[in-house]
Amino acid sequence: MGDQSPRMPYRQSSPARPASGPKTNAKPGQSAAPLATGPRKGWSEPRHYAALDLGTNNCRLLIARPQGDGFAVVDAFSRIVRLGEGLAATGRLSDAAIERTLSALKVCADKLKRRNVLLSRSVATEACRRADNGAAFIARALEETGIHLDIITAEEEARLAVLGCHALIEPGEDPALVFDIGGGSTELVLVDTSGEVPRVLDWHSAPWGVVSLTEHIGYAQSRQGRLDAYARMRDIVRESFAGFAARLPRGIDRPRLLGTSGTVTTLASVHLGLSRYDRAEVDGLIVPASSMRKISTDLAGMDLAERATLPCIGTERADLVVAGCAILETIMDLWPAERLGVADRGIREGILRRLMGKERV
Repeated sequence: MGDQSPRMPYRQSSPARPASGPKTNAKPGQSAAPLATGPRKGWSEPRHYAALDLGTNNCRLLIARPQGDGFAVVDAFSRIVRLGEGLAATGRLSDAAIERTLSALKVCADKLKRRNVLLSRSVATEACRRADNGAAFIARALEETGIHLDIITAEEEARLAVLGCHALIEPGEDPALVFDIGGGSTELVLVDTSGEVPRVLDWHSAPWGVVSLTEHIGYAQSRQGRLDAYARMRDIVRESFAGFAARLPRGIDRPRLLGTSGTVTTLASVHLGLSRYDRAEVDGLIVPASSMRKISTDLAGMDLAERATLPCIGTERADLVVAGCAILETIMDLWPAERLGVADRGIREGILRRLMGKERV
């Protein structure tokens, strides 16, 4: 079971996958050396693994080594690149967005080499799935950075996100809903947590993320215009969730909800009143749903300058955060939990757990 909403914001396109890079002993979609340079010092040396997630808005890298039942982070990198900027209008990745993204990928490539990574996987999501020139960009990225980006399906994206963050789902017997609000799409996953590893019961991918929804609706100058635009966002997202909503179980005594995305971590930071983002404070936090709703509606009425003054939003997120709020509120309508779990972990952590053979979902 599981489905994908029609890709309304973008032109329909199914780019061919680029040819694979140099042969290695890695599985399809995984990279081994050429990321490592210099001779190996022996098997006693720590074995590093890496996961890179290139989304519509962010480029994020995590390098770790196995530790017990999990892993210890060795290095990390995150940069807002807005790869999908303008994609809704043109159906293509713009030259400026490509250059920004390649610059970030070169930083990642340098880290991978310096950390002597044994095995890695780099994935690209909605922007590259939708763009007419997505395959050409993937080929250029490989040529210029040595990083092979695997364009994954929406279903795999959803499963990786769950694998990376399910440890933060609150205890309970009924199914839980995990969601990931991205730049170009939103993934919803209904999971059974009765076993040691969660089992996916159903999933849905909607074509609206913070970038695609913002570009579709645009900006309004007056407060009332902004509130009207917010209501339109909510209507659009609600419609895209309709098929999934009809399949959800009814009569859940205590719905559990866990979000992994920049939207929920940003709003959690606002809830805490942080002067700057602190992962240690946010990852694993449980926030009353009513608080997240109030923050969302407050932000929807503010103009760009007002939002930018909030420490954990700033100028980088001021234009996109309202779309994230609209998606979040619609999810909370769909699955009316009293509390929202917040995860600053997801796809990258899911990739690492698979590479290290920890578990699968």
